[in-house]
Amino acid sequence: MPSPRTKLVVLLALSVALPGMTQSALATTIGVVAPRSGPYALLGQQVFDGARAAAEANGDTLVEVDETCDEAGGKTAAQALVDGRAEIAIGFLCVETLTTAMPDLAAQAIPALSISVRSPILMEDALRNDWPFFRMAPAEAAEAEQVAAAIAARWKADPIALVDDGTIYGRELVNAVRQKLAPIGITPVFTDTLRPGQEQQIALVKRLQKAGATHVLIGADRNDVAVIMRDAAAEAIPLVALAGDVMRGPNRPVALRDGTLAVTLPTYQSLPEAAEASEALRQRGSEPEGNTLPAYAAAQIAHQAAAQAGSGRQIRDILLETHFQTVIGDIGFQSNHELADNPYRLLEWRGTDFTVPSAETE
Repeated sequence: MPSPRTKLVVLLALSVALPGMTQSALATTIGVVAPRSGPYALLGQQVFDGARAAAEANGDTLVEVDETCDEAGGKTAAQALVDGRAEIAIGFLCVETLTTAMPDLAAQAIPALSISVRSPILMEDALRNDWPFFRMAPAEAAEAEQVAAAIAARWKADPIALVDDGTIYGRELVNAVRQKLAPIGITPVFTDTLRPGQEQQIALVKRLQKAGATHVLIGADRNDVAVIMRDAAAEAIPLVALAGDVMRGPNRPVALRDGTLAVTLPTYQSLPEAAEASEALRQRGSEPEGNTLPAYAAAQIAHQAAAQAGSGRQIRDILLETHFQTVIGDIGFQSNHELADNPYRLLEWRGTDFTVPSAETE
């Protein structure tokens, strides 16, 4: 008697010759929870656009649920997913929704896959209560880990400085990186706290030069980094700057200088894996930006996981045991329901976007 895995292989093989039959055989009912109104409506529309495109490609059915981002709305969303017979649910932009939805979803063995919620407390609750909650958003420590790894790999022999803007984000990022660098013998030659939002940072740039720093980690927002690098160039002071995920944003009022580095998430539509899906989205009148491709990927994961479930294996088991091929790359989950691989990448600003770093910035 053929095993469930053998049956799956046969079904996947049939998909090449009989796509219509396979869509029917492997069709999944996927819940999609995202805001339709309010301040997050645009982000929610991106989620629905991405999920719809993926569902159309795979022959899946969607149960679309409005996310009101309050605790009462979480209970309502969970009931809508149960009533719609969703096998797995994706989206979830708000912590409040998941806090009250997860107990009911867990009772019905409906896994929830969030594309953006990063709350460590929610994940602690999920693991303690054995909720089937997974997330594609990076874990809290992932950014600092990747920043420290980039410095250790590229700047170990260089005089580095650590500068933050005094905000919670900037201070915590720089302190976390410092703690990771100290055990491997990397000590900054200069540390400082800048005044954010200034029109010029010449005094800071000259202090960096006096300390002998040629490379600097800046825990500050995009415009402050742009001002520092502009002023360094104006003073003919050679300086390589690295900042964090906040570097994603409008390139104004001061434009970034080419060569500025950032540890951030890649521009998903530029990935080779996303080319076909991006074109399909554009043909549907949607731009592959923001949450669109992550939602497409989440729907792909939901489809693949549901297709492999059965014979005693639940979808949550498949999520923990499998790496999934998606439009934003290979995605798997650890036993703590976090991403198996750090999604942050070291990228370099060139012209109009962040790209793979050039040799000159090493």
